Amino acid sequence: MAQGAETTSAYASAGVDIAAGDRAVALMKEHLARAGRPEVVADSSGFAGLFRLDAAKRYRSPLLATSTDGVGTKATIAQRCDRHDTLGRDLVGMVVDDLVVCGAEPLFMTDYIACGKVVPERIADLVAGIAEGCRQAGCALVGGETAEHPGTMRADEYDLAGAGTGIVEEDAVLGPHRVREGDAVIAMASSGLHSNGYSLVRRVIDEAGMRLDAYVPELSAELGEELLRPTRIYAADCLALVEETEVHAFAHITGGGLAANLARSLPEGHDAVVNRSTWTPPAVFSFVAERGSVSQSDMEAAFNMGVGMAAVVPVASVERTLAVLSERGLPAWQAGSIVAGSGETRLEGAYA
Repeated sequence: MAQGAETTSAYASAGVDIAAGDRAVALMKEHLARAGRPEVVADSSGFAGLFRLDAAKRYRSPLLATSTDGVGTKATIAQRCDRHDTLGRDLVGMVVDDLVVCGAEPLFMTDYIACGKVVPERIADLVAGIAEGCRQAGCALVGGETAEHPGTMRADEYDLAGAGTGIVEEDAVLGPHRVREGDAVIAMASSGLHSNGYSLVRRVIDEAGMRLDAYVPELSAELGEELLRPTRIYAADCLALVEETEVHAFAHITGGGLAANLARSLPEGHDAVVNRSTWTPPAVFSFVAERGSVSQSDMEAAFNMGVGMAAVVPVASVERTLAVLSERGLPAWQAGSIVAGSGETRLEGAYA
């Protein structure tokens, strides 16, 4: 007993607070309960998350899909604002919306939080956001890890990452092999910056000397509030489309922007032609461009410019696709089409 107390004291003196970690776990439990599915099985040891594969029984030849991601330097904005309850939704969006691109239903996620100091309430806020994101995506949060890294990270500093697993029928996998000339490109609106391009955003606001608590009239919000606007999660909407109409491919618009990500869903010998005049990017994009003197080409390479997900569908499915998304409250429109070409996305015209 004395030896255990000495070990704990020595660990604490090195900067690791085991008691704070235990309290953080206790605070997380109520949030985890909101992010479940019937297939989740309790592991009394807490070392692993268990998930019953009953879902696979309805598949003839099921494939597991997996994805992992983080939130990048958007976490720095959250730390500066001392607001941590939305960032988890960004994490879920970045992971599950990669999974759904192939048509996979997200089943469960795990998270990893590395921090300089465990502040239980802050960790609980992060997990609350992850749990809410999982609820929106229809997947379970089955476990995670919180690691304290004193001496290598500041006390208020943390990083957030996660991994997800989904399931899809092998002969129902979506992608370039299904895309045909004449297909339509359907754009789904983003909620703002999502989780990409924040190194550029931070440079712009720092060089402009702007405070995150400053009200910005053109954004109708405080700067920090706008920059922390959570990523829209599309997984459930995309799965609804797969269920109710014909979809050939999806493209999750993240780092690299619309052109680079949509090109990943094109087969050889085909281009996507997208007309910018079909939408107006949210005000945050013109704010960044104007305050930082960022060129349109650089903006389009770093940001989603108002399109967070794209679907490639046959022309006969356009009307139903738009109707389903409208019924679900997701703004969407036909932004372009698939033509013969060399596997590139061509953005044409000027934004509306």
